[in-house]
Amino acid sequence: MKLLKQAFFSVVILAILVQILAFIFPSHIIVSRAITIQAPADSIRPYVQTINGWSKWVAGMHEQNVHIKNANEAQIGNRWVTIQKVTADSVVSIWQNSKGKPLISTLQLIPAQNNTSTVVQWQYEQFLQWYPWQRFGAMVSDKIIGTMLEQNLTALQTLVEKQH
Repeated sequence: MKLLKQAFFSVVILAILVQILAFIFPSHIIVSRAITIQAPADSIRPYVQTINGWSKWVAGMHEQNVHIKNANEAQIGNRWVTIQKVTADSVVSIWQNSKGKPLISTLQLIPAQNNTSTVVQWQYEQFLQWYPWQRFGAMVSDKIIGTMLEQNLTALQTLVEKQH
């Protein structure tokens, strides 16, 4: 009985310590990557302002599990993507999984002074709940999402510079 009590209190104390440690990690994560494309922003806009444009450079947009509903909505695997706002310099979209958890994606076009090149900056914002597994899992978000952003931005750069 004494051993059971000791095991129970050990587990409770360990759970409390894990939760306290989880609160040290942020509940709002931003993963961001940027690339310089040797083309004016006008040459890039058609590829970033609609889902149809994304299909030319975003990995996974050619697979069978992609259903493009219209220029602003698509289902990619188990995620719904909706373009929320388009301006001359940015595109904001919501990526929502089957559980309803959203990621906010922002693509920004930052033209150079001489308008011969453009920096394309792409970021994802993720809001986490208090669960320790979500907070600890967020540590790998930069590696997973960041790698995907780099690959897609490189594909965009290749596509636009080839056309320009």
